[in-house]
Amino acid sequence: MKHPSVPGTQPQEPEPGLVLALERTGAERLADVGGKAANLGELLRAGLPVPAGFCLTTQAYRRATESAGLDAVHASLAGASPEDLPGLATLAAYARDLVLAADVPADVALAVREAYAALGPDVPVAVRSSATAEDLPFASFAGQQDTFLNVVGIEAVLAAVRQCWASLWTDRAVSYRAGHGISPAGVALAVVVQRMVDAAVAGVLFTANPVTGRRHEAVIDASPGLGEAVVSGAVNPDHFVVDSATRRILERLIGSKAVVIRPLPGGGTARVVQSDAGTRPCIDDAGLLALELLGRRAEVHFGAPQDLEWAIDDSGAAWLTQSRPITTLYPLPERQHAPGGTRVYLCFSLAQGLTRPLTPMGLAGFRLIASSVARAAHFEVPNPHDGPAPYAAAGQRLFFDLTPVLRNGVGRALVPRVFDVMEARSAPVLRSFFDDPRFSVTSRSPWRLLRHVVPVAARARVPESLLRALVRPEAALRRAERFGERFRAALAVPAGSTAVQRLDHVERILGRELFPVVPNILPLPALGFALLAAAGKLLGTSAGPGALQQVLRGLPHNVTTEMDLALWELAEAIRADAGAAAVFAGAGSDAEAVPELARRYQARELPAVVQSGLAGFLGHYGHRAVAEIDLGVPRWSEDPAHILGVLANYLRLEDPGQAPDRQFRKAAQDAEAQIQRLAAAAGQRGRLRTALVRAALKRTRMFAGLRELPKYHIVEALAAVRAQLQAIGTELAAAGRITDADDIFFLDLVEAREALAGRPLHTVVEGRREDYARELGRRHIPRVLLSDGTEPEALRSRAAGTGADAGVLGGTPASAGTVTAAARVILDPQGARLEPGEILVAPSTDPGWTPLFLTAGGLVMEMGGPNSHGAVVAREYGIPAVVGVPDATTLIPTGQRITVDGGDGSVVPEAGPAP
Repeated sequence: MKHPSVPGTQPQEPEPGLVLALERTGAERLADVGGKAANLGELLRAGLPVPAGFCLTTQAYRRATESAGLDAVHASLAGASPEDLPGLATLAAYARDLVLAADVPADVALAVREAYAALGPDVPVAVRSSATAEDLPFASFAGQQDTFLNVVGIEAVLAAVRQCWASLWTDRAVSYRAGHGISPAGVALAVVVQRMVDAAVAGVLFTANPVTGRRHEAVIDASPGLGEAVVSGAVNPDHFVVDSATRRILERLIGSKAVVIRPLPGGGTARVVQSDAGTRPCIDDAGLLALELLGRRAEVHFGAPQDLEWAIDDSGAAWLTQSRPITTLYPLPERQHAPGGTRVYLCFSLAQGLTRPLTPMGLAGFRLIASSVARAAHFEVPNPHDGPAPYAAAGQRLFFDLTPVLRNGVGRALVPRVFDVMEARSAPVLRSFFDDPRFSVTSRSPWRLLRHVVPVAARARVPESLLRALVRPEAALRRAERFGERFRAALAVPAGSTAVQRLDHVERILGRELFPVVPNILPLPALGFALLAAAGKLLGTSAGPGALQQVLRGLPHNVTTEMDLALWELAEAIRADAGAAAVFAGAGSDAEAVPELARRYQARELPAVVQSGLAGFLGHYGHRAVAEIDLGVPRWSEDPAHILGVLANYLRLEDPGQAPDRQFRKAAQDAEAQIQRLAAAAGQRGRLRTALVRAALKRTRMFAGLRELPKYHIVEALAAVRAQLQAIGTELAAAGRITDADDIFFLDLVEAREALAGRPLHTVVEGRREDYARELGRRHIPRVLLSDGTEPEALRSRAAGTGADAGVLGGTPASAGTVTAAARVILDPQGARLEPGEILVAPSTDPGWTPLFLTAGGLVMEMGGPNSHGAVVAREYGIPAVVGVPDATTLIPTGQRITVDGGDGSVVPEAGPAP
């Protein structure tokens, strides 16, 4: 008898491996059964209730599609990105047609027929897609492929299998894979066929709270009928939050549950509208606690919080129908020294304006630097390579344990005030812990802090430096300059050093030479800002709001400003040379032009004005980069493409009045004039007050610009360390211990030493590169994180009258002035294009961003405070700026006209549809 699904062919014996019982699936069979089936198999291994069924493996999919022409689709999709939506949609539709037109091999159909018959005669089943790139720890792919419920009869099952195969090529699935960098050629689809649960109630269960991050809270959504109503968002379900530790129901919100999805006799489903279901919960407390226990057992088995689908049948039996990792949770800190109790971790990466992850070597470098700081302050550090007790890493970002600070009266008084001016959004989060009994003050004495701070200050002769700065400010500046010269000399490595000696040199710089930069330089800018505050006290109400901020415009002695103006000077030299300017024509809009300019520079093929000018700039500032605190990030001297792109943008600025050097000179002149006005205002209360205000503000301008200098020196040292590590990496690659020289940045310092001793580390590097690539895609980084996973900022509601609902985005005033212009959202400045006058909207900024500031009309940042790096530079350039605006890069689309008021800290989008 001919098989009805495959006309003209005779059935063959099923090939082994086409079908597997769910009991035989598991994590080790992921490539054969896909993520959904593998996780169901793991649930069965854990002894958890899962409906009986089988899995049609990826081998069947490949058999059915091997001659369908998908190889051409794979090739066309290689390197595609989600931004190319029209092209992706066309290719996806073509691929679906190919799959649907492909014959189901006879032996595959027979295998499905036999496995389905084993479940019972015409038993209702769910036919569900299970892709190899699905339900993974880093990407859930939830809902990307299709599921068919209450399928009855073998012909309907086979038709559903074909539809599942085709759903691997939906627009959303293709775009999702492109966004996660997953090769289309490596993805295949298995199909799970399971007995239907005749559900009285069903829904979803998260074993950790996906909104707040709390790992001890289970979140359950429930609705009558099949769980599809909850999963698809067709209903407002009942919502419950259960404390897993105390087994208490913390939240109980009864939804309307107006739609119920029910199975139909003979197959298919129907939506039933009900009017009174919202008056009572659809599941009782005993059922909730039973589900929470099932979820906790699943979490223990998988070793990570899970997102589960469940159903309870008419007999009251609970079934789990799916489990996947909760991929949106931010990872917990990897290192928690103090036993017991909840800890508070601050993200140091964000405080440094860095949202991207750090490479393993970058993290290792900071562990050694942090250990040197702790040892200098007389804290015990058993192993410097592990970092001091407060150090932790989470999501490949730097975190520090602030719990001891919160439990100390002096720490509470000082640290939030520092954040008020450096990272304003973190300050209220820290203050929110003041009333939390878990972090009550255990010490009010300042002596514990002083015995750690005083020795460091004495060794760096801080009191002497402050006195010199007050009495002989020019001498203080010269002393800071001499320190920088001695510091650079200490970074040199003797010629002919062996790789082991180079590594010793690296550890010496990180472990001994770096920390003295801070106590030797930072007191001067700190004094400058302190004198600004003192002048404000002397002036009283006569200063007027915002008057003191004008003194900080056009500050001298700021290495970052000097760098940006040096780059502008190079742009002006290029503009004046017709041949050089012609080289940059179109480079600001042509994505291929800038890399070609970089290649020509490396080959010494550019006109002399560009070649020598850029070489001179990189000779002074080539150690800098975007995300420069990471040892694994190339410096501008290694890859000048970013700088060449910035130069191309500078050359597009045609209004001479907007030239940054003119703007800077005018800002400096205005600041000096403001000092005279403020001194005159103080004179109304006596000549001595006039002299004190003038002297204070003069010293403010002399020293405040040095704020950038400590980091500048630190980055110089990190660039020197990177150069030595590259030399070591080259030797290790030549010896076959790693594949490429840059692989060394995916090791730590201990592993680098082991590699020099002969240990091959290819596998370690490969895994680390994969982890790093995944973390690069993470957008949300908590600025404060508790050890139980709670993100405190998620618990705080926005102040009334701010936020997108009110039409106004609120932040912290950073640089006075008002500007209305089109927004340009930039997440990574590498290769970014900012049209002159556009308002830059960024998650945060470090010195590598500031060349973009010269042509920006305004600045909006998601992070930062009035004295964070971006705010300081914006003020110096006279750019209106608002910082600490939550979710600005998400709420403001590129092209939207917005008004930035840097005086009151508001960002107002213009009415009307966004582009």
